Amino acid sequence: MYMYTLLRKSVSCSFVFNGIFFFIILLNHIRKKVYRQRRPVFASSKDQIGESCNVSGGKWIWDNKTYPVYTEESCPYLSNQTCCQRNGRPDSFHQKWRWQPDGCNLPWFDPLKLLDILSGKRLMFIGDSIQRGQFESMVCMVQSVIPEGKKSFQTIPTMEIFKAEEYNASIEFYWAPFIVESISDHATNHTVLKRLVYLDSITNQGKSWQGVDMLVFESYAWWIHGSSDDIKEYNVTTAYRWALETWANWLESNINPLTQKVYFMSMSPKHLRSWEWKPGSNENCFNESYPIQGSYWGTGSSFTIMKIIQDILQELKIDVTFLNITQMSEYRKDAHTSVYGERRGIPLTKEQRADPKKFADCMHWCLPGVPDTWNEILYAHLLQNHRNFL
Repeated sequence: MYMYTLLRKSVSCSFVFNGIFFFIILLNHIRKKVYRQRRPVFASSKDQIGESCNVSGGKWIWDNKTYPVYTEESCPYLSNQTCCQRNGRPDSFHQKWRWQPDGCNLPWFDPLKLLDILSGKRLMFIGDSIQRGQFESMVCMVQSVIPEGKKSFQTIPTMEIFKAEEYNASIEFYWAPFIVESISDHATNHTVLKRLVYLDSITNQGKSWQGVDMLVFESYAWWIHGSSDDIKEYNVTTAYRWALETWANWLESNINPLTQKVYFMSMSPKHLRSWEWKPGSNENCFNESYPIQGSYWGTGSSFTIMKIIQDILQELKIDVTFLNITQMSEYRKDAHTSVYGERRGIPLTKEQRADPKKFADCMHWCLPGVPDTWNEILYAHLLQNHRNFL
């Protein structure tokens, strides 16, 4: 009887001790989780951009000491389309330019601060392959500070998702080249002879955007893809306005401005005609190594489309931050994938690379490269908005 009682007491004490130990571990876990979710992000004066700061105006400064902030080798999440050096580009000059706004400075990108801002949240990029490049850029700028085994990358229909598990944070991409619905909404099989866009339909796509904390939209290239002989400018601009009105109506019906933030990227320019920056020539962006100096605005961007975007955003009943990256990107004729990317998912052949006038891609961007600067601007706004929210 004594031995049985002693055993019962021993088991009871052991149970109590283990229970207390388990409770302490659970409490610490909860505290860490709460701390992670509520951890304040310290923003110094260098981290802030004033309301008078126009980050879209400035110039590119050579900076081979701090750029690039990552490399092709250090980031396993880059697609072959953006890896220009892996695909044979002989120089890396395009990676080493820093954007210097007039009269102010962009805050230095701190991936740990961004992860704290994203703690418990979702950041989603929505658009076409240009937007996918910006998504890949953001993932590469962040992923190096996350230990192996604490991050993951998943591809599902229409989406790519990068997760930072310790932060319960995700950076995502959603394929929607027209924002509204179309017959080109399949993430990989979207090449069709004749595109059909449903200008007043966005519900199916919007289901995947509901509740996302930070939404970054972009749509331009697919609207003007093709020669001027195929598409009349009047029809394109009218359709574009209609599509953005549908998008704006969706925002007003589905976005909670107290918990969600929306951004819209301006158009990414093309550099198809070298005579626009080099009079007398008849080439494209191939073999360009340096940015354009001085004032420049090429035919690869549309003032009309810019005006439509501004009109729609002004009419919106909720705030949408417009990130104007067009002018700064106009100068970067040197940073496109050119013949060092892919064509419809297939690397260019040796014969195709030998014919850059026909096969050079002067729309997409090499990574590391220009989209990294777009993300530095986005980061500055995320940091400012987070600071204001706190």
